[in-house]
Amino acid sequence: MTPSKDVARTAAAFEYAPAPESNSIATIRPHVGLFIDGDFRDGSGRAFKTINPATEEVLSEVSEATEVDIDRAVKAARAAQRRWARLTGAERSKFLFRLARIIQERAREIAVLESIDNGKPIKESRDVDIPTAAAHFFYYAGWADKLEYSGHGPTPRPIGVCAAVIPWNFPFLMLAWKIAPALATGNTVVLKPAETTPLTALLFAEICQQADLPPGVVNIVTGAAATGAELVSHPGIDKIAFTGSTVVGRQIAKSVAGTDKSVTLELGGKAANIVFDDAPIDQAIEGIINGIFFNQGHVCCAGSRLLVQESVFEEVIDRLKRRMAILRVGDPLDKNTDIGAINSKSQLDKITELTESGLAEGADSWSPECTLPAKGYWFAPTVFTGVSQANRIAREEIFGPVLSVLTFRTPKEAVEKANNTPYGLSAGVWTEKGSRSLWMASQLRAGVVWSNTFNRFDPASPFGGYKESGYGREGGRHGLTAYLAPTHFTTSGSR
Repeated sequence: MTPSKDVARTAAAFEYAPAPESNSIATIRPHVGLFIDGDFRDGSGRAFKTINPATEEVLSEVSEATEVDIDRAVKAARAAQRRWARLTGAERSKFLFRLARIIQERAREIAVLESIDNGKPIKESRDVDIPTAAAHFFYYAGWADKLEYSGHGPTPRPIGVCAAVIPWNFPFLMLAWKIAPALATGNTVVLKPAETTPLTALLFAEICQQADLPPGVVNIVTGAAATGAELVSHPGIDKIAFTGSTVVGRQIAKSVAGTDKSVTLELGGKAANIVFDDAPIDQAIEGIINGIFFNQGHVCCAGSRLLVQESVFEEVIDRLKRRMAILRVGDPLDKNTDIGAINSKSQLDKITELTESGLAEGADSWSPECTLPAKGYWFAPTVFTGVSQANRIAREEIFGPVLSVLTFRTPKEAVEKANNTPYGLSAGVWTEKGSRSLWMASQLRAGVVWSNTFNRFDPASPFGGYKESGYGREGGRHGLTAYLAPTHFTTSGSR
């Protein structure tokens, strides 16, 4: 299908001069080691390369942590945890406030490095990821001396040493989601970032040094899947916090079965974004765009299934295409860019394979005319219509800028189609009727249901899923639960 003349005219009406952010603000060392017990040191494994997905240029060589390094990091965290847990909540709070302020002070540097290493547009890392990360540290700094009022008993106690394994789509923000509540509650952390995006985590290690955080309270080990497996299986780990794919989440759950390790899993999703015929269409279009094309669709709660009431289907699709036609795909450091680079070659291959399956199964694909850069990993924003619930593109998580559109006639049918998925992380409802929004929220099997908005987060609000989207909650008072021992524990959390 080719764009209509109206769509082409809309695209031609908007011309932007490049507005690049300077990459000189971020210092990238040619080699970066592990961060253990307050210092950087080389890992005992082979170094691996991290690349810029927008250019395929090597950014740095990063140390790989092996079993020996993991053991050293866990022991450092164990020794530090005894001292950290003995601090008063007010003393721990000061460190978290200090971390939050330094993140704010170095926000531009962190945002540029995040976009270079990850491929996401600078306006997203600058305006969303890094400010929200700082907000999480501020929020949990406020909880550190008020834990007895959190609903977890009169003397809530830490679990001990926490292993945090985070994904590549929101590297710095996911770091904050894990580390801030863990430190506030008196735990220590060994964090493993994704192998394709380790640089901002290692920059956070420098921030920990700058904040004079006691050695061993935060440790960062880098590597691929084998490193993560060594970390979660280490007998010195008390709690595992994982964000990533459902496949890996299952593996982690199996590996800790029969142990006394606490686990929270925030996994994949296939969220339904539901538009009723009385919805504010212009506002809904922006929500649809944000729901699926934010961060190139590399979002676990992305609104990748659009459910539109039949009576407004043509109008919604027409307006959606007009809006997609002016999306700018290109240099992540250009402040005008809406869609950046796909994070890796393997992820690009997965997106390509699933979209080809959509065409093979009879769905119709449309993308706006756009010139993709010659180097790097790129995929044009794509919308599929004529989609069946049986199609792979309607069932499997694509994790890319690809939207599948289905229709419905009644609210009941919308609920049935929205819930027809093994996932249950998020959903969106667009309608002017508050009663309908509340009824839909009560029927949808999703951890978060947004009404007339999408992808809105706040440190004070819990986030998490059902079914194959995992279990446990992050954020808010509920996010403290995963880092506090049951009330019958009488130790400080140390084994």
